[in-house]
Amino acid sequence: MATTQHYLWASGHFILLVASVRYFLAWIMFKSVSAWWYKASFTGALISYAIVCQKSLGAPQPNLAYVKRALLDENVQYFLLAFYWWTSKPIALALLPYTIFSLFHALTFTRTTLMTQFLPPGPPATPGGAPQPHPLAKRLQVWVKANYDHAMRVVAFTELAIFLRVFLGAITFQNALLSPIIYAHFLRQRYYQSAFTREAFGTADARIEGFIRKPGNPPVLLQVWAQGKTLLSRWVGTTLVPNAPAGAGAAGAGTPPRR
Repeated sequence: MATTQHYLWASGHFILLVASVRYFLAWIMFKSVSAWWYKASFTGALISYAIVCQKSLGAPQPNLAYVKRALLDENVQYFLLAFYWWTSKPIALALLPYTIFSLFHALTFTRTTLMTQFLPPGPPATPGGAPQPHPLAKRLQVWVKANYDHAMRVVAFTELAIFLRVFLGAITFQNALLSPIIYAHFLRQRYYQSAFTREAFGTADARIEGFIRKPGNPPVLLQVWAQGKTLLSRWVGTTLVPNAPAGAGAAGAGTPPRR
């Protein structure tokens, strides 16, 4: 049975979804939109992630071991990043990963909690067996399961695009100079914790290599790229150990991790 905390967690995702859709619609159609919707979106994210962080880590403890464990927790990383975006000048693209996560969480909550209260269960699969979920709930579960990995790949590539956006924004003074530094550290953590992020990095690297090695391009491009990759690999280091593949912590088939 869902608890008050569970409903509060879900409400954060629904707030994020509604506010971000409102913000994206105006942004896509080049209409002015209040930054209130942007902040409301990340407020929803902060609510949901705060609950998940508290459940996974327990009450904050004033010791180094707790801090280290918290900083290596991906939900804490997304919570801190959400707080940074909440305090910063709006960047529409920064909302997209959170919106995708919230879509899957909201759908899963609707299937497992809301639909069970309003839709009658289906007939048992076998005589005397337990009732099956309503057909609509089963279709929703199939859709979530079928599209989860693809959505996480979209998130991984979007996060690379966000770094490019804040890097160029820092050069052109459209966002804080600190933004690409903070986001680079976030991506470093994601690289070690998410197979989808490593896949996105590998694909981006292959495409850049293919472009640079095209006949007619000046050799200096390849030299600069090689030196840049060397510096990047030294900065990334090997002090972190990758966690289990993305999605391994799902609460059930087709259920995304409870962020």
